[in-house]
Amino acid sequence: MRPTTYDDALAWLESHVDYERLAPGRRELPSLQSVKDTLALFADPHRDYPVVHITGTNGKGTTTTLTSALLCATGLRVGTFTSPDLHALNERIALNGVAIDDDDFTSLLGRLYDAEHVSGIVLTRFELLTVGALLHFSDEGVDVAVVEVGLGGTWDSTNVVDGDVTVLTNVDLDHTAVLGDSIGAIARDKVGIFRAGATAVLSTTNAIVVEIARARVSELGSTLWMIEESFELERNDLAVGGRAITVRTPFAHYDDVLVSLHGIHQGVNATTALVAAEAFLGRAVGEDVVRSTFAHAVMPGRMELLSRHPMIVVDGAHNPAGMRALCAALDGAFHVEGERRCVLGMLSGREVDDMVQPLVALGFTEFHCAAPHSPRAMDAHVVAQAVRRAGGVAYEHSSVSAALAHAREHSGDDDLIVAAGSLYLVAQVRADVLHLSTRHRD
Repeated sequence: MRPTTYDDALAWLESHVDYERLAPGRRELPSLQSVKDTLALFADPHRDYPVVHITGTNGKGTTTTLTSALLCATGLRVGTFTSPDLHALNERIALNGVAIDDDDFTSLLGRLYDAEHVSGIVLTRFELLTVGALLHFSDEGVDVAVVEVGLGGTWDSTNVVDGDVTVLTNVDLDHTAVLGDSIGAIARDKVGIFRAGATAVLSTTNAIVVEIARARVSELGSTLWMIEESFELERNDLAVGGRAITVRTPFAHYDDVLVSLHGIHQGVNATTALVAAEAFLGRAVGEDVVRSTFAHAVMPGRMELLSRHPMIVVDGAHNPAGMRALCAALDGAFHVEGERRCVLGMLSGREVDDMVQPLVALGFTEFHCAAPHSPRAMDAHVVAQAVRRAGGVAYEHSSVSAALAHAREHSGDDDLIVAAGSLYLVAQVRADVLHLSTRHRD
């Protein structure tokens, strides 16, 4: 039955295959044809506006959000598609930073229902959200869409767009069962979003990735803007409330700019977003826009301070590289006099020992382990055993809420609690601490 209410729309969407919650495997014959055919039913709405397309192992969500904010601050009407969400699917589709409302979301899924009913083309859950976002941006007459890749690049459903600017933040080992088990294999998949005649922005100096990116732009006849060549992050220092950065772009020089996000990696993400925005505009964004946008930057679930006394910080680090970045940020940004405890949970398929070791090495007193609410959740016992192998003290809990409650009970006002390992876990902790409702269906 055609969905007519928000709950109906969610129920219909959740009836489709969800590779975000069920571990994806490598498809023998990957194809974007079903997504293209569905978009064709709506007269190819993704051709109605230019696109900034962003991929990378880590940092792509922050880069997407900051790029959108910068472009919006210049007066453009900006659509943003990002994933995953924390508390409601609406978060993924935004116009000028405001998530799609329930009525529009329901109407959008109703149209997708009609398309499926007429064509017989059954997309996956993420593919439906992708098509829905691209259709919504056309309906709203955006000046530009900033689109975050879901997984990889070449065969991600977002790769039906032709990015006027494409961005590769970095490459590390993650989703190896799908993307390949080497940096080179993953990089080759991610540069699949590069387009002929477009500008590709590269924010890593990894020699393997650089070589692959250079070869791809040469093959396409596109332009490569690479960090430490076309642009440079000259300063990236700890500051009160975040980072102080100095950036040279192809168009301008920005000195001593506050970025209200924590972690050295956020200085790189902010720089990447600035360069991506200027590549799209073909000019400098402007001093006032940069300072105001970065000073008010917010990224829920990414090095986010939720509470003090005890201090509670959540971060969506979900692979070894992300966990190392988290530990580097904690060492400087959140100094506490007391003890450190961790609420930890992750999804299956992760390198659990490599995830845990940096946290144990940083000196966390206790680890409160629980399985996030996901079919892919790793059993709390498996995570706890990894903590113990690394020399840490681990407790196993039946739920994320129970793990957080026990960590709080053990903590004094001067202590620090960090929740990490999965954005599913982060969403649950945020909901508990901030008393938020979560609007996902089981």
